[in-house]
Amino acid sequence: MAVSYKKLFHMMIEKEMTNAELQQKAGFSANIITRLKRNGYISLESIENICRVMDCGVDDILEFVPDENDRKG
Repeated sequence: MAVSYKKLFHMMIEKEMTNAELQQKAGFSANIITRLKRNGYISLESIENICRVMDCGVDDILEFVPDENDRKG
């Protein structure tokens, strides 16, 4: 399974929050924003900080999607 952060970016648009604002408020590096954009791994601590800043739950910012290997089964 792969992770998608599309929900997070949609929520940021709705709240008119920039990547830089999220980065500053959640207290993480620009590298984390890059990982989010690439649907890469980020720590549970970073996810928790994002949820705190966005005032939401984990399922509001990410979802698990089947990756290519899962679909071939």
